Amino acid sequence: MTADEIKDLFMRSGALMEGHFKLTSGLHSPQYVNKFNLLSKPEYAAPLLEEMASRWRDKEVEIVVGPAVGGIILSYEIARHLNISGIFLEREKGAMTLSRGFEIKPNQRVLVVEDVVTTGASVKEVCDVVSKAGGDLIGISLMVDRSGGEASFDIETDSLLTLDLETYDPNDCPLCDNGTSLSTLGSTGKKL
Repeated sequence: MTADEIKDLFMRSGALMEGHFKLTSGLHSPQYVNKFNLLSKPEYAAPLLEEMASRWRDKEVEIVVGPAVGGIILSYEIARHLNISGIFLEREKGAMTLSRGFEIKPNQRVLVVEDVVTTGASVKEVCDVVSKAGGDLIGISLMVDRSGGEASFDIETDSLLTLDLETYDPNDCPLCDNGTSLSTLGSTGKKL
């Protein structure tokens, strides 16, 4: 798929939004990527997730791992296309954790997937869990990198869509200053 075809599917699904949003990172932004507007519509999501998987087909991935909640869909669907297992991590007492009997075997070749990255904190947490479990982290696959490429992971990383969207510290936000109503649509309440 071309970059324009990918962006078109995001636009047609209603995933790219305008307004004043509080992001999970705590930052504010005039744009928001509502991943669930995309992931809830198979006609838009299916070709994009197939494209994500195709980019890793020759990398000998053995297991796909993503963080809950959005990473549940991604890890399953990308694993399905690669004909391997897909698992997800959940937060327990504020920390990403392997649970539900999931395991990462020593030296198992792991692909980490994530839906939308702003700072990369959740991806780094997943990578730490993979490393502690002894997995061989071979790469990171992102649906959307909204950091404009600023989020860095020191390993092969691929993003379907890279956006350089503005973010503001909440104490220095022009949208707050001009009284634009703040939506917490983009905030999970996760503590960083």
